[in-house]
Amino acid sequence: MCGIVGYIGYNDTKEVLLNGLEKLEYRGYDSAGIATLNKDGINLFKVKGRIAALRERVDNNVQATMGIGHTRWATHGAPSEDNAHPHQSASGRFTIVHNGVIENFYELRDAYLNDVSLKSETDTEIIVQLIEVLHQKYNDTAEAFRQTVALLKGSYAIGLIDAEDQDTIFVAKNKSPLLVGLGEDFNLVASDAMATLKETDRYLEIHDKEIVIVNRDYAEIQKLDGVAIEREPYIAEIDATDIEKGTYPHFMLKEIDEQPPVIRKIIQEYQDDHDNIKLDPEVRKAMLDSDRVYIIAAGTSYHAGLVGKQFIEKLANVPVEVHIASEFSYNMPLLSEKPLFVFISQSGETADSRSVLVRIKELGHPSLTITNVPGSTLSREANYTLHLHAGPEIAVASTKAYTAQIAVLVILAVDTAQAKGINLEFDPLQELGIVASVMESLTDQKETFEKIAADFFTETRNAFYIGRGMDYFVVQEASLKLKEISYIQAEGFAGGELKHGTIALIEEGTPVIALSTQKNVNYSIRGNVQEVEARGAKTCIISIEGLEQDTDTFVIPHVHELLTPLASVVPMQLLAYYAALHRDCDVDKPRNLAKSVTVE
Repeated sequence: MCGIVGYIGYNDTKEVLLNGLEKLEYRGYDSAGIATLNKDGINLFKVKGRIAALRERVDNNVQATMGIGHTRWATHGAPSEDNAHPHQSASGRFTIVHNGVIENFYELRDAYLNDVSLKSETDTEIIVQLIEVLHQKYNDTAEAFRQTVALLKGSYAIGLIDAEDQDTIFVAKNKSPLLVGLGEDFNLVASDAMATLKETDRYLEIHDKEIVIVNRDYAEIQKLDGVAIEREPYIAEIDATDIEKGTYPHFMLKEIDEQPPVIRKIIQEYQDDHDNIKLDPEVRKAMLDSDRVYIIAAGTSYHAGLVGKQFIEKLANVPVEVHIASEFSYNMPLLSEKPLFVFISQSGETADSRSVLVRIKELGHPSLTITNVPGSTLSREANYTLHLHAGPEIAVASTKAYTAQIAVLVILAVDTAQAKGINLEFDPLQELGIVASVMESLTDQKETFEKIAADFFTETRNAFYIGRGMDYFVVQEASLKLKEISYIQAEGFAGGELKHGTIALIEEGTPVIALSTQKNVNYSIRGNVQEVEARGAKTCIISIEGLEQDTDTFVIPHVHELLTPLASVVPMQLLAYYAALHRDCDVDKPRNLAKSVTVE
């Protein structure tokens, strides 16, 4: 859950490193650092805090044509300058950046480093100190690096420089994402192609337990035993303008506004010339061959999976279970005879989900990844992939990826239903088009949601969301958005469950946001609102056209009842955004969180 960038070429490296780290700051932002190498040796600059603070620390008079940088989300050791990357060996000869978690770092420390005085609390420092110890044995940096990597257990993406070698960055990867970017007279290292799109769009994919020797003029992939591997580069199909805020104050607001065009893009990508759904026949066959679908996800993607379950069951008559990846990995339930596993992940790098994927592949079960990043680990390692086509999502709090996931799950469910000969009573692509227009009308009413957020959330320390049926899944996502970026303790409940204990927490003025878009439970959820009002709650009802009442706070324009989660989540996203804004929170980079959760 950190970001790495590296450069080796013939130009000064500082701006490439700093610009790259700024693009990766969504991955971690509690500390940062760069190390550059020139004829005078290693120049190390580290800070606790953001890349802006690092820019102020870097000495602009130092010129160097190679270097590595890192922005950190703490796993081992609190955020501090000592724990910030890059880390150096005892002599200062070797300097390293690392993402991931080394599971056996205590064992390595006790076995090899009893005579070494450690300067940090990190597992990363163990790696660089071990490289120096093994270099004394092998007297060769590449071999010491290779032997060290072979000893590591866990996840890692590593960049190493040797003060006595101005021609090489040593790279290794296992489970954590890492790429090598290819340029003319220079090469790059990055956790994400977005970091270096300004320099190149050509990248080498690195597989797990591979090493790459990166020079100015070449990059050689090797197995751990040193055997070279040939692999063709690929072109990263990302528009660099997509990762800029433009005129928006925050990425989150920009990404909320991008949701209508993303839905239209999904319709376009999954529609053939005859206005029918276009899907990979192999994906269709996998769905038809399965007797149960297991959706594996985490966080916002898990909430999208809960909604997707309704589509697949109600439209395609296929049973679905939705599981939290981190729990499934260690507590697998009894599986059906012909399961299909569907992994939902914005980044395609979620470590908990990958852990499940590795296990179910060992069991021989088929897998489908729904992701925003083609070529990501989950996409590459699953049997099939459906792309979200949402464009880069930078804000830590997911918005457009969530609605894109739901839309693609609609496509998957409808395609399966049609392949089974089930007659649907609505045109799904046409209804998705209506949803996009309604989403657009909602994003145009920002002032309304800003006023509601100011009224309900400016002073409160907690809040509750309630809903029933499909709305219950949406309010879970709504509460997550609010707590993520405003730090208000928020929970989403099934309306009927609030009175089974949690209603004890309702006090005078406690905000309760109720969502009502489902006809069969409309009166039930309104009854729950009356229950909390009787205990002093301050209530806000967001309903949908056709079910509204005069006292409702906001009414969403009509969409097909099954697709209401795509529309009803937009007000929830905007309420969270403006709540955070009014509380002076960092909207795009909330404390303690990172965008890509690449550690278990």
